[in-house]
Amino acid sequence: MANYNKILLMGNLTRDPQLSYTPNQTAVVDFGLATNRRWTAQDGSQREETCFVDCRAFGRQAENMNKYLSKGRLVFIEGRLTFDTWTAQDGTKRSRHRVTVENCQFMPGSGAPGSDQQLPQNSRADYDSNPPRSDDDIPF
Repeated sequence: MANYNKILLMGNLTRDPQLSYTPNQTAVVDFGLATNRRWTAQDGSQREETCFVDCRAFGRQAENMNKYLSKGRLVFIEGRLTFDTWTAQDGTKRSRHRVTVENCQFMPGSGAPGSDQQLPQNSRADYDSNPPRSDDDIPF
């Protein structure tokens, strides 16, 4: 049976990206992403929940993300779910799921004045050909 592991998320960064390098000098950037879900409950009240996701990107993409993104910026990422396990300093076994980013598109409209000016040219071209939807359609 075939397997499929694909994650598509659009949300806002919860913290500035943290850039580091592996021993063989491959760039690695870690960041958090928040996505919101809004719905109407059976009693008619409006509800909202936020999902916080840890993400990691590698290589040139990691360097670009570190250079152009900051806390609060809206991004669309495509990647795969990975499972990390380690032993903490106190000897307990720890684990977590994380998204390994394979593709990232910088989105305009984070709410920060002038934030669109920092987008690289290829992201602006993608935006110009696909204008944003109304605020009601955007999940954050």
